[in-house]
Formats: sequence, structure tokens, C-alpha cells
Amino acid sequence: MANIDKSEKWLAIAAEDLVVAEDLYKLGHWLYTGFMCHQVVEKTLKAYWCVCRDDDPPYIHDHERIAKGCGLYTKMSEEQQLFLTKVKQLNIEARYQEYKNEVARTLNREKTAEILETTRQMHAWILGILKEKSSTR
Repeated sequence: MANIDKSEKWLAIAAEDLVVAEDLYKLGHWLYTGFMCHQVVEKTLKAYWCVCRDDDPPYIHDHERIAKGCGLYTKMSEEQQLFLTKVKQLNIEARYQEYKNEVARTLNREKTAEILETTRQMHAWILGILKEKSSTR
């Protein structure tokens, strides 16, 4: 049986993280905007997992594995699948400063805006699927 309460908790955190990502973008913090986008996608995927499976989502940060584990990956377009790989690299939480610097060098206003917009789209797309699932119950 799906765990709607856990799904809603993941979605609440993801929504808050999206607001933080948007605020960080406005302040020009590209690296941390990217990291928060990573978090939004991960938590939204985990919310979907909770609706589709009886077990808890795994304690991993690999978006592709989470999406495959809950059956969402095959519903994604090729562009969405590629985005999972791209945003996965923005997980800087426990990384060494050298890695953070390397990732930061790949980001600028335009690239970060694209990541943020694609994150918004992915988040909205998964929310739409979750609404469809809840209306068919």
C-alpha cells in the first residue's frame, strides 16, 4: 500500500527547496542554486516512490536509480532522462572544496537559469502524474 503521508512530506520539502533555489538564483549563487535543484528533483522522485511502492525510497542521491526503482524512468522523455544525469552532478553536499570549485566553474547565470527552469518543469511534471494517480483511486 502506498504511503501518501510520506509522499506529502517529501513534496513539502521539495517545494521549500524550490523556493530556496529560486532565492539563491536571484542572489547569484549558481553553485548552491544547482545543489538545491538537485534536492528538488531527488525529493520529488522520492515522493513519487512513496505513492508507487510499499517500501521507503533508498537513502541514495542517484536520481536515475530512484526513477527506475519506482517505474517513473520509462515514462520520462529522453531529455528528462538526460537531465537526471546532469543534475545528479550538482550534489555537492559532502564534497571536497576542489570538487565544488570544479562544478562552480561550469555554471553561470544562463546555465543556472536553464537548470532551474528544467527543475521547475520536472517538479511540475511529476506533480501532475501524482495528481492523476490520486484521482484514479
